[in-house]
Amino acid sequence: MSSHDFWDKDVESLDRKPLQALQLQRLRQVVDHAMRTRFYEPRLKKAGIFSSADIRTLDDIQKIPFTTKDDLRECYPNGLLSVPMNRVVRIHTSSGTTGIPTVIHHTQQDLDVWTNLVARSIHATGSGKNDIFQNMMTYGMFTGGLGLHYGAERVGMTVIPMGGGNTKRQLQIMKDFGTTVLHITPSYMLHVLSVMEESGILREELGLKKAYLGAEPYSEDTRRKIERLWQIDVYNSYGLSEMNGPGVAFECIEKSGMHVWEDVYHVDVIDPETQRSLPDGTEGELVFTNLLREATPLLRYRTRDIASFLPTPCACGRSHRRLSRITGRTDDMLIINGVNIYPSQIENVIMRIPEVGNNYQIHLEKTGALDRLIVKVEISSAMFIGDLKQIDNLKELIKDNLKASIIINPSVELHEPGSLPVFEGKAKRVVDNRTRI
Repeated sequence: MSSHDFWDKDVESLDRKPLQALQLQRLRQVVDHAMRTRFYEPRLKKAGIFSSADIRTLDDIQKIPFTTKDDLRECYPNGLLSVPMNRVVRIHTSSGTTGIPTVIHHTQQDLDVWTNLVARSIHATGSGKNDIFQNMMTYGMFTGGLGLHYGAERVGMTVIPMGGGNTKRQLQIMKDFGTTVLHITPSYMLHVLSVMEESGILREELGLKKAYLGAEPYSEDTRRKIERLWQIDVYNSYGLSEMNGPGVAFECIEKSGMHVWEDVYHVDVIDPETQRSLPDGTEGELVFTNLLREATPLLRYRTRDIASFLPTPCACGRSHRRLSRITGRTDDMLIINGVNIYPSQIENVIMRIPEVGNNYQIHLEKTGALDRLIVKVEISSAMFIGDLKQIDNLKELIKDNLKASIIINPSVELHEPGSLPVFEGKAKRVVDNRTRI
């Protein structure tokens, strides 16, 4: 890979030893920032860390206790703030099931670091100033919209800040302004395709070349389906508001795993049960430390996201390790009649079947003492023209493939295109109607 293909070649191609030395230097700095917060000062002292001098090697990060989302909620609103409020230029929050949001404060330097990481990510996919970027993620307290917006501008792309919703208008803008790159959730990307078919706009009238998908887990089969139906390149991205937002990890032009920008993030993969570190190639829970944030330092944050590091180098020449796609979350795991299942396992099966349409939902109900799994699947409109035997055969095919993959014997319902609920933001794939005692 030639130097012009890098956003910052010196950093992106650093050998492991100097990269880890940089991580250690920045870890010490962020520990000093953390000592200024009401939350971390007593916690670190209890762990035997009184200053950055107690962090002698990168392995010493293991001395630092984990931080959880519950910790962030308990710190609402300013318990994790390490700078005076007059240095804070932006606040983002992430809502949760308890109603108490998690809060991340940003200084101007924090925003500059974040913007540069997103620009680096976009550049790694081959996009630049000749692209028209239509941002279809939600703006506001959610980090997805603003994060990609500023990064795309930093790269020099022409940015159309559409936000989510109003799908027909989105398509008209794509056509009128020659949009080449989208930022969108995978579920909404599939829905836009359905609306395009209804609206009379033809695929050849659009200049679309790429899409950056994020905000919700999705399978490799869904990526391939979107690429095939839209005739574009789809790039997987990963971010979480606690670590800034989008731009934490991003695929490059190789599309073979997401580079974690390790000059800014230290990442550990742990067994969620034993909390022990796992080697590259082994799937576990991701634990992040933001090494360059001033206002809200977060140390060893348990994301609940499940993934692994890929053990081989990337052909692009970047030295920063790559994450597999996120396969699920520890708190999204479903226990059905004693069997552990991730929703992504179900998606992996159904999206491989060509007759399956663009939307699905997983419903859970209780029948006596047993759980009942119902998978509702939209199928292609062509299937409704065929005979009932074809539809019955498809239902049995889906059912058999699911049973072979997840052990559970599901019920399968086939639905017409557009009949299941559509979500412009994160899709709600699981509806759990089981009575909780």
